[in-house]
Amino acid sequence: MRPDITDRADLDRLLRRFYAAAFADPLIGPYFTEIAGLDLEAHLPHITDFWERALLRGAEYRRDAFAPHAGLHRRRPMTAEHFGRWVQLWRASVDGLYRGERAERAKAQGERIALAMLRRTSGAATDGGAGGFVPLAAVLLRGRPAPPAVPSNPPGPIA
Repeated sequence: MRPDITDRADLDRLLRRFYAAAFADPLIGPYFTEIAGLDLEAHLPHITDFWERALLRGAEYRRDAFAPHAGLHRRRPMTAEHFGRWVQLWRASVDGLYRGERAERAKAQGERIALAMLRRTSGAATDGGAGGFVPLAAVLLRGRPAPPAVPSNPPGPIA
């Protein structure tokens, strides 16, 4: 049985697992590695502060979490697909390590953050209301399994 998130060390472990997956991801990895050139060791304490404040009500976080994302978006626009992948990797990272009330809150908070970032960067409504949309990836991640990946080069002809 997996434990729940209880302290800063748990958040550090979770964030390292998430960023290892995110950096390696072909869709969103370039945002971290090529566009932002993120130095994870330098940035991780700030990211941990953010999540410690959000989940454990501990650390002080007084940075503007949106500004770096807006800068990335100006350099290479991010779409619902990008934010959906972020959510997918975040949820998988949480589920791979933790289970409990705070783990569930971390997943819900991650989805809210992704939708808010998408809304702020693109100006799109994401509530599903008139004229708006909810990114497919976010819908799929609300407890429904994602469809299987379609290979870009399917093997041979189908008989």
